[in-house]
Amino acid sequence: MSNHALRTLLQSVDWSAEMASDVDISPAPDPILPTPLRIGQSSAAAHAAVGLAVARVWQLRTGRLQQVAVDTRRATASLRSTRYLRLNGKPIPTDRNALMGFYPARDGRWSYLHCNFPHHLSAALSVIGVAAGDHEAVRQAVARWDALDLEEAIIAAGGAGGMVRSKQEWTEHPQALAVASLPVLQILKIGDSPRERLPESERPLSGIRALDLTRVLAGPSCGRTLAEHGADVLRITAAHLPSIDYQEYDTGHGKLSAQLDLRQAGDLETLRALIRESDVFSQGYRPGTLARRGLSLQSLTDLRPGIIVVSLSAFGHIGPWASRRGFDTVVQAVSGIADRQGNLFGGAGPQFYPVSAIDYLTGSLLAFGAIVALVLRAQQGGSWLVRTSLAQVGRWLVGQGEVAESGLRDVPLEFSPQELDQWSIVTNTPIGRLQHLAPVLQLSETPTRWARPVVPAGYHEPIWPPRAGVLTGSADN
Repeated sequence: MSNHALRTLLQSVDWSAEMASDVDISPAPDPILPTPLRIGQSSAAAHAAVGLAVARVWQLRTGRLQQVAVDTRRATASLRSTRYLRLNGKPIPTDRNALMGFYPARDGRWSYLHCNFPHHLSAALSVIGVAAGDHEAVRQAVARWDALDLEEAIIAAGGAGGMVRSKQEWTEHPQALAVASLPVLQILKIGDSPRERLPESERPLSGIRALDLTRVLAGPSCGRTLAEHGADVLRITAAHLPSIDYQEYDTGHGKLSAQLDLRQAGDLETLRALIRESDVFSQGYRPGTLARRGLSLQSLTDLRPGIIVVSLSAFGHIGPWASRRGFDTVVQAVSGIADRQGNLFGGAGPQFYPVSAIDYLTGSLLAFGAIVALVLRAQQGGSWLVRTSLAQVGRWLVGQGEVAESGLRDVPLEFSPQELDQWSIVTNTPIGRLQHLAPVLQLSETPTRWARPVVPAGYHEPIWPPRAGVLTGSADN
């Protein structure tokens, strides 16, 4: 397969595009599942980028190289890993809220309502004037609105969703123009500090501590990826925040989990203490949210010089939608992806592609950036910001081009049972026996694995386990 997608990722962090030839990517051309987007090529590239970064860390730690390999079909399956979860031998329901979806608006356009979280459902229903969850009532209510007016009203009410746009319409939108000015991934130095040694250790990221304050799929997938390579990842959530069980089961592999309410001064101070002992701080709040709680970039670098801040947003940190809520499905709706998918498969309205590509690709790219930043810290010192958005990754995905329409006939809807069995493992967890996909990436010296099972939210105390190795001080590597 072509390594064009991988080359663009390497170039985004100022690594040589020629490094793409150092990865063995199995040939499996798109389409692998029914979508025109090159999700196989893109997912393989994202995993390969992580592999190259991990191999670089391993080389810094030990002086030894290792081989990196990615199976493209397996990488594609990982884009909908929630689909393959089994708990105690039974499938875990992954149905979205019944009212979540596309509705025809008064002006002939389509509106997308995102209703997976209770407060987003409540916001949408309050705007359209529907008191209870009745699909027909919602359809009739949306039909009384123009799609753009409804988009703005729902956003103003604290909800999420959007008017379905064509690819051309999105290209001309002010937010799309802002996103187009950004690379797919940014790594920026945000403070000075000494170099920090990466001592020889059993696993590439042993001794690295990562705080994970993200939710849903994209950000948590970043932390899950770091844990695959030995990092201690502590997920921080709060009892009052809504969550979706199957997403927690999918992204919780390898992590500790604690609860802190950042509205409480004592819990906020506990988080500050954790930050002082961290290497990576990953957050997915809208721009400015954490700064209002005293956790601006400057505050983070003051608390922990040398910290790697991983920052995820929906639509980027610039442009008129910089503070807008968004999810993978929202980006699909407003950027032309859902419109294109619907035109090719059914024609009865917009459709989502059959995976959560933007979410999982974003998670891999954030992990890639975090590991590259750890390399930079070892070589140059400093605190670093790793930043992207769902919209930037969506633009990168679309930028890989489309499969010819003639090639989309009779594309299988599912992988073979033999493949899925080969790619899956069973883990004993506090919630039961969890069957799930194993890590995709193959490394010759440091096999990927999760050292900790999925646990319920708040299962652990908000404290770090003993650190493996000493990472502070000047470095010679």
